[in-house]
Amino acid sequence: MSNHHHFLLLCYPGQGHLNPTLELAKKLTRAAGHVTLATTVHFLRRTTALPAIDKLSYATFSNGYDDGPDPTADLAVVMSESKRAGSQTLAQLLASLSAEGRPVTFLIYAVLLPWAAAVAREFHLPSAFLSIQSATTFAIYHRYFNTHDGLYPDKTTPQMSIKLPGLPLFSPNEVPSFLLPDSPFASVVPTFQEHIQTLETDPNPLILVNTFDELEQDSIRAVDHMTVIPIGPLVPSDHNPGQINLFELGTDCTQWLDSKPEKSVVYVSFGSMAVLQKKQIEEIFHGLVKSQRPFLWVIRKTEYEGETRDLIEAELNENDGLIVPWCSQLEVLRNGSVGCFLTHCGWNSVLESLVTGVPVVGCPQLSDQMTNAKMVEEVWGNGVRAVVNGEGVVEGEEVERCLEVVMGGGERGEEIRRRSLEWKGLGKGSVVEGGSSHKNLEQFLERLE
Repeated sequence: MSNHHHFLLLCYPGQGHLNPTLELAKKLTRAAGHVTLATTVHFLRRTTALPAIDKLSYATFSNGYDDGPDPTADLAVVMSESKRAGSQTLAQLLASLSAEGRPVTFLIYAVLLPWAAAVAREFHLPSAFLSIQSATTFAIYHRYFNTHDGLYPDKTTPQMSIKLPGLPLFSPNEVPSFLLPDSPFASVVPTFQEHIQTLETDPNPLILVNTFDELEQDSIRAVDHMTVIPIGPLVPSDHNPGQINLFELGTDCTQWLDSKPEKSVVYVSFGSMAVLQKKQIEEIFHGLVKSQRPFLWVIRKTEYEGETRDLIEAELNENDGLIVPWCSQLEVLRNGSVGCFLTHCGWNSVLESLVTGVPVVGCPQLSDQMTNAKMVEEVWGNGVRAVVNGEGVVEGEEVERCLEVVMGGGERGEEIRRRSLEWKGLGKGSVVEGGSSHKNLEQFLERLE
């Protein structure tokens, strides 16, 4: 593969958006030439966390909120402004790179940025959509929004179940939550509809997906009339680390983890976006304490204050539990003392649990997390999904029960741990030379010649 290409990668500055996009950028610099990774003006102004990588440059586009988000703005207005300002500033970026003698030859855009494809066409640039979510989630969007036989809008059954070939039925509470009419995030629905319909108008629609063939074969096949290319897991390898952290890392957890027996620790994190109710935090804490297993829990500073902090610290014994505001998740999951990951089931977290072989207890909160948790329990078999009560809270007893299932001596726990190790081998094998995702990326690049 020659190195004459210049790829422009666009993504929003969320933890789950930036890191898989950065990982793809690293792969492209090694295989295909120069890469520019562009994200919002506001993020790039305030961060110092971008790794320096040979043949990788950084740039910006505007989402209309260069001085920071407007908490009073309606979500529909935010999405509209993002499209207006983003389209304009992306066109300016493409023109300026050309004027500098570094014209872009291919554009790759991530979720929430479908307008980027229209700008690429204006510049006669080929483009591809990078799905930073699972192939299953993308297949649900396609089933929902495709213009041939899509389910949206179906006013007669606004909360429909969705069936994909080869997979169990997805009930309304198992599809991405913003698709439901009562979701507070329903304003993003037109953006996802635009994603699918923009791809439909492309004579050669390409979707690069952060997954691997062995994990989601049925979901990949479920998307017709589009080329779905699994190139993941887009997770840093042991010998090529480097991620972007949106929050300052807390105390180094390594010494504490190393003091614990093998596979004994419960690692708990709900990612960078989910905000847990006070009641939910308390129930998780009580469940962890009752389980009598050591735990490392990431609670962001904004959530760990007041009564919640007082209640936990009154009962917390640092030998049994450690609470940090943020940590390097991959380093924690790769530590031999970690035996379970209590997670919101964001896609990055699910993939990181798979490639490290750590079983999962899923407590999904929003978006695609419900879909991912179902796949973890019912299809991949590498974990269980916690059951919520009538108020939408996972009670302490349920946390304790799930941990016992996954980490205890029963047959189901043994099977979950066995499946977790199987997926670890398959996931890591897919990205090395000769692996399915490695070959898929090579073939994608060869087609651009």
